[in-house]
Amino acid sequence: MATATKDQMVRDPQNSSVRVEIFDQAYNLRGSDAEYILKLAEYVDAKMRAVAEATNTIDTVRLAVLAALNIADEYHLLQEKQDHGATDYQKRAHLLANALDEVLGENRKAG
Repeated sequence: MATATKDQMVRDPQNSSVRVEIFDQAYNLRGSDAEYILKLAEYVDAKMRAVAEATNTIDTVRLAVLAALNIADEYHLLQEKQDHGATDYQKRAHLLANALDEVLGENRKAG
């Protein structure tokens, strides 16, 4: 499990540094949001542990690549879902706009 304590977080004016542990390996990572870095590290650690449990492999490089592929798959599925969702919303918006144009057009003729 990725971990960090408040004592491990070192802040400076430009960025934050946080020491995390991913799959029993310590890393010092820097970025603008130490809490977010910790959250990402916890996610990667959980993915690596899930892959390790499912595959019974101990090669950490192989586990990291398999975990990365799982995360990439999740990302692309979400992107695809968003793209289709945007298309569905656009279609619905066009249908509603056309219906509104028809109603407004009828009201103009009647008025």
